[in-house]
Amino acid sequence: MVSPVTRPQRSFADLSRHDLATLVPELLLCGQLIDRSGMAHLIVEFGRDGMGQVAIEEWQASSPWYTRRMQRALNYEGDDVVTIFKGLQLDIGAPPQFMDFRYRVDDPQHGEFWLDHCGALMDVEPLGDEYVKTMCHDIEDPTFDATALATNPHAQVRPIHRPPRRPADRNPHCAWTVIIDEAHVPPVMESHTEQIGRTAAVAVELSPIDTAGEGNHDYSGPLLADVRFSDFSQSALVRIAEEVCLQHHLLALGFLLAVRKRVDEDKALEITRKQLTGIAGVAAQRIRDALGLPADLEGLATVLSLHPLLGPKQYVDSEIRFDGDSLALWIGRRGLVDADGGWPTLLDGEHLEPLHALVRGVNPHFTVRVVTEEPDGLLVAVDTAAEPAPECVEVAITKVSTGAGFVFEDRGIPLPLYVIRRST
Repeated sequence: MVSPVTRPQRSFADLSRHDLATLVPELLLCGQLIDRSGMAHLIVEFGRDGMGQVAIEEWQASSPWYTRRMQRALNYEGDDVVTIFKGLQLDIGAPPQFMDFRYRVDDPQHGEFWLDHCGALMDVEPLGDEYVKTMCHDIEDPTFDATALATNPHAQVRPIHRPPRRPADRNPHCAWTVIIDEAHVPPVMESHTEQIGRTAAVAVELSPIDTAGEGNHDYSGPLLADVRFSDFSQSALVRIAEEVCLQHHLLALGFLLAVRKRVDEDKALEITRKQLTGIAGVAAQRIRDALGLPADLEGLATVLSLHPLLGPKQYVDSEIRFDGDSLALWIGRRGLVDADGGWPTLLDGEHLEPLHALVRGVNPHFTVRVVTEEPDGLLVAVDTAAEPAPECVEVAITKVSTGAGFVFEDRGIPLPLYVIRRST
């Protein structure tokens, strides 16, 4: 039996400012690794070209919406290049350091960015030039413009140079211009983008930022060379963490929508469960390690309360029941995510693989079993097995990415980036 005693469920708001500043870049990186988790399975089903098309559609569908959400949350709404660059710094498609974006602003309508290090390129280069072209040409062209669309429909992102690298050690890995010009024809909003725009995830209200605490409450000041999350207030970091988790969900909804166009429902759910299984395990391990949590039930309870699969709490109906000796997880069916058909709806008594991967990301001896399953929700208990479980294939595939073992570093005080006046 699972004890009915329930300790108060932890949340982002229970973390210190220091721990939140550590956690947020981890969440951003885990968002980028969603694709590392899903793309291998797409290649098996659809080949390289089909994988590329799904990637284009999932990012087109999701990034304009979550970009606008973060602009509103951190009070840096605008229609200029600086606004676009700030958005990239808080985007799961461009996690700090792993995707090491550098920026230059010439004036409000002109700027450049380049990648001193592209972790995604490091993952794809060993596969050969065709895969590099799929990522750096076929996928990047429409998805960069889709992200810029959230700020200004007349913005265009165009390459100065990009991989395949010639010579092989060329650095920076790529470089791009961003130009805003009324003469640019805005890209058409695709039907998949419109469909994701109607989801509850786009409209859900998250934690308001309390402006009474120490630290920055928004990003309304100058563009910084790097975002140092420790400079934000505790309340602002809570909101950022919630928004980043929502980015995960929106990207996953875009992924599922794109896959559904190509296969029947059973196959679409199978592929998306594999995607979720891989990222669930890797994210759990990175959260545990980043916060220095113990590999016991209490550590797992904390990981569950912070894991993107089960948050933010305003979007996902879940409850962690931990009494010190036993741990259970309730996944309800009345959350906004259930209306959208998102990640938690893929979990049921016959499909616990993502939860197995998650708990074993904290401790390979952990396993889950169904306690009850009913229309209102699924209750699972966590058990401890005598022997550790082998790492599942989906997690192993995700760990092929260099991002799975990436270590963030302290880069010191970031410098503001001011406009470089063009000579006439």
